[in-house]
Amino acid sequence: MPPSRPLVVVDLSPANPAGAHEERVELLHHRFRLVRIGLGSDRKALRAEVSRRATRADAFSVTGLDDPRELERLRELASGTTVTDGRCLDEVLQELAVRRIQGDQPGHLDNARTVVVGTGHRRAVRILREFTDNLEFTDIGQRLDLSARVASVPVAGPVARATVAPLRLLPQAVRSAAAASGAAAGTALARRYAVDCDVLVATYDELAAFGLDDLAGKTVITSSLADEEIANLAALDVDLVVDSTPRPFRGTSTPALLEAMMLASVGGGPLTDDDLLDFIVSAQLEPRLLRPNGPRRRSRFAFVIHPLSQEYFTKIEPLGTVARHAPQPVLDLVEKAVAYAPPFVYSHVTGVRSPTGAEAEGWLITVGGTPKELMAHSPEFTYARLLSAAETARRLGAQVMGLGAFTKVVGDAGATVARRAPLPITTGNSYSASGALWAAHQASERLGLVEVDADGRMHGSAMVVGATGSIGSVCARLLALAADELWLVSPETAKLLELKRDIEKDGPRATVHVAATPDPHLGDMDVIVTATSGAGKRVLDIMAVKPGCVITDVARPLDLSPAEVAKRPDVLVIESGEIELPGEVRMKNIGLPPGVAYACLAETVVLALEGRYESFTVGRNIEWEKVKEIYRLGLKHGMRLAAMSGVNGVFSDADLARVRELALERRAASSPGSAGPVSRSDTRS
Repeated sequence: MPPSRPLVVVDLSPANPAGAHEERVELLHHRFRLVRIGLGSDRKALRAEVSRRATRADAFSVTGLDDPRELERLRELASGTTVTDGRCLDEVLQELAVRRIQGDQPGHLDNARTVVVGTGHRRAVRILREFTDNLEFTDIGQRLDLSARVASVPVAGPVARATVAPLRLLPQAVRSAAAASGAAAGTALARRYAVDCDVLVATYDELAAFGLDDLAGKTVITSSLADEEIANLAALDVDLVVDSTPRPFRGTSTPALLEAMMLASVGGGPLTDDDLLDFIVSAQLEPRLLRPNGPRRRSRFAFVIHPLSQEYFTKIEPLGTVARHAPQPVLDLVEKAVAYAPPFVYSHVTGVRSPTGAEAEGWLITVGGTPKELMAHSPEFTYARLLSAAETARRLGAQVMGLGAFTKVVGDAGATVARRAPLPITTGNSYSASGALWAAHQASERLGLVEVDADGRMHGSAMVVGATGSIGSVCARLLALAADELWLVSPETAKLLELKRDIEKDGPRATVHVAATPDPHLGDMDVIVTATSGAGKRVLDIMAVKPGCVITDVARPLDLSPAEVAKRPDVLVIESGEIELPGEVRMKNIGLPPGVAYACLAETVVLALEGRYESFTVGRNIEWEKVKEIYRLGLKHGMRLAAMSGVNGVFSDADLARVRELALERRAASSPGSAGPVSRSDTRS
């Protein structure tokens, strides 16, 4: 039965106002009289207060002690009355808070750039290490992880204690000066890191002393926050405030106070783990996850790019000077040498903001090999460079990384890299397939040369060149639902027949045909998707293509060169389906209009905005369900099909009108009722 009188808990904390202040609360059917006394850092006053109140208190809670021996001294002075600093409960609450963040917002702490201020967060740090290695500390011992290193070597503990023992003989002033010097150095390093960090672990006082005002977009893991302190963090635009200390009654509590109340209620005996668990569950003690500026998600991504040709070298210095003036043999040597260069960050991407409020930042990381060089080496050569890029991305804090252009083609299309990399990998091929058909459909509608019904179905013929590839196979499945006739083209005969069989099992709208080469059938096609990995090889005879045909070139490098495209001004050749990213996007030029990204890059951004830190698209076989899902998620986050681009840039309305006019002229010039191939002599430059 609970006692008839309230249990008296004396809370001695520097955070309390000067003098004694009382309040009466209830917790777990017990009545308490809390006496809060603020004594600052005056140890003599602290000892005197414990001695004076020992016979009238049921428990003391003490915070702000940095010396365990002082706690033992206070327990001696308390004459049997419980004195606790709340360490046992605090460790459980710290761990619970970190795990609750990751549970409520999966992936939030994955690879997060984290700064830990002070030394009282060891349990939180230990749990954070499960999710991220990107930790920086103001305390040099934690930065070097000395406690773990000492503990891992049996003889190291005694040796360390024997080494440190003589230092205790030094005057306190000398030891304090040395400690202050080390702390200042650690704080300076951590402050530089904190500018771009994602998570800060600190008490409010530590945070204030740290002197960092730029907390916009960050997560702050702290404890025992007062209402005015929460308001101050909100004003600094903090995204998420995590108070590990519950507030079961009005007024701020501390782990020491809660543990003292628990000890008083059980008569002051030692606490077992079962006692702690029972107390936490029964009192419904939960960390507080506060979003003072509303719910927001900020995520981080990386994306690998590489030069598609020697022309790329003219855009970066000092290679640009060499590339513009060197003879071809020297340029060839530069191309070979750059393939061995370590990855580097080409651009920081900022300003990506979804209509949902989610935001993302990222980094474009360059590996040096052109497609020619990547093909000249074994897949392991490329894997090594991609894994090095992934390590760079990890250090930057990225939570997911995409592979661009030829890096997603080499070897097993990202599967090996995804297994070995320190963060999730996606090739972006699901969105590339979706974007390709999105672009082809819009272009066909705008040209108006093939009938498209109200349901978006095209009453015409389509072809996929490279149909057995990862993107090509998905494009084929999509076109099988949207066209009357579909030709699948690939030299991989057995794969081609199996793909035809799989598509026909799903009951397509189109009649499906197969061919090893495209040229004999080009004159009948209204839409062609090229999705090969030819790396410069001839893919199709553009002179045999039907006037007014829409060609979507998904391959990287492109299957159709600018010289080839120029031969047919009556054909619309689109460089795949580029995506306009949401927000006021800032990144360096990647050969597209501002704010526009390749679909494979856009897939990586969508995953970041959605908080889906996973290897979404890897390997040769793209899942049809994922193609639909990434398209849906893209719309949710404000992705739009960008203005259609060709080899000479964005197509204007006048460009499309010109293509349509020329196509109609050439169709009319053909024999009546025929829309066959154009003769090689009937071309305009």
